[in-house]
Amino acid sequence: MHAITPTDFPWFKYSDYTFSLGLMHGNDAFLSGHSASEHDPETGRMVVKGDMTAQTRTAYAKIERILGAEGLTFADVTHVVENVTVQGILDYDAVKSVRQSTFGSHRLSLTTVVVERLLRPAALIEIEVHASRGGGKSLIDEPDAGWSRSAIREGHDGSVFLPTMLPVDAKGDVVHQGDFVAQYRYCLEKAGALLNRIGMNLGQAVTTYDFSTPATRDVYPKSGRARKELLGGAGVFPGAGGILMSRLHHPEILVAVDITASRHELRGINPGWKRYDTLTYTPGVLAGETLYMSGFASLDMESQEALHSGDVVAQAEVTYGAVMEVLQAAGATAADLVSTIEFVTPEGLPEYRGVAGVRQSLLRAPWPASTGALCAALLRPEFMLEVFPMAVLNAHS
Repeated sequence: MHAITPTDFPWFKYSDYTFSLGLMHGNDAFLSGHSASEHDPETGRMVVKGDMTAQTRTAYAKIERILGAEGLTFADVTHVVENVTVQGILDYDAVKSVRQSTFGSHRLSLTTVVVERLLRPAALIEIEVHASRGGGKSLIDEPDAGWSRSAIREGHDGSVFLPTMLPVDAKGDVVHQGDFVAQYRYCLEKAGALLNRIGMNLGQAVTTYDFSTPATRDVYPKSGRARKELLGGAGVFPGAGGILMSRLHHPEILVAVDITASRHELRGINPGWKRYDTLTYTPGVLAGETLYMSGFASLDMESQEALHSGDVVAQAEVTYGAVMEVLQAAGATAADLVSTIEFVTPEGLPEYRGVAGVRQSLLRAPWPASTGALCAALLRPEFMLEVFPMAVLNAHS
């Protein structure tokens, strides 16, 4: 595995950061999230310019340059993640228009995460992509019906990233309005139906990352029943994470679920944390050579107490320490990490720059691809940071 290093990248000096623009492992590329940020030589600062259309075009221009450094094009992309702010989602038609002109008839798995804000305050969108030389395999090739999506493209190592599951029916109408638990179950059942169409099932899910709102925090634990009934059919519950935003794709949508499945046999990875014995998720799931992991925060795995309240840097040390333990339990190291997605709360943002020092101390070059975004809150009010990691075993060999 090696970092992707374009010789001509005019937007900023990427070597100064503890993340890579993207990583290349064999024929597969994992890119960091890219926004319209660029270095302004007059002020010496990073700036973001333009409306949603301009920003989306700039993000894709960066992505094209990064892919091109490895001889890849947009036709090789298998999965796109659009991180769109609560302000930017109001202009989402512009995102769709630029995406259509960028990819044309090449349909891919599409994830849209509504985030509170991006790390650059003026940024409206940040885009991550996965690519595989040859473009992976199209499994369902159908156009979107509003927020109801079904297109799926298989990517690296048998990975199947489903489109974002929303409580929206085939006509584009929000179902079970006002009922978080029913909307959560609907999203899982909808994902199951899509997987059935391609000869798979929910028992092959390796991660479920869900996004809801602070107003649903109290009822959130009731989603466990649907998870217990519908997931883990192969004997391994998927990794999981939960993030809170002030609003989602539509005012009546209370939850969005991003699900990844794998064609490989699943093996649960647990460093020995007994708390997971009764939960509907697993610290890590090894499928093929890929280690998919739950979201981690600053939690004492024995007492289940939140640690270091008010100190985001200390929380990052505990969080990444947990990631290291899961990697070790799977026979991997920090050098095998290919991606880290960080969500920080408003309370953690002022000292968030200090997290880079934790990454530099615990992680290894080539630095994993990374994306960072601001959320409204996390499921435990004391948490200021949650990280979604992914690794490929023996990636450094």
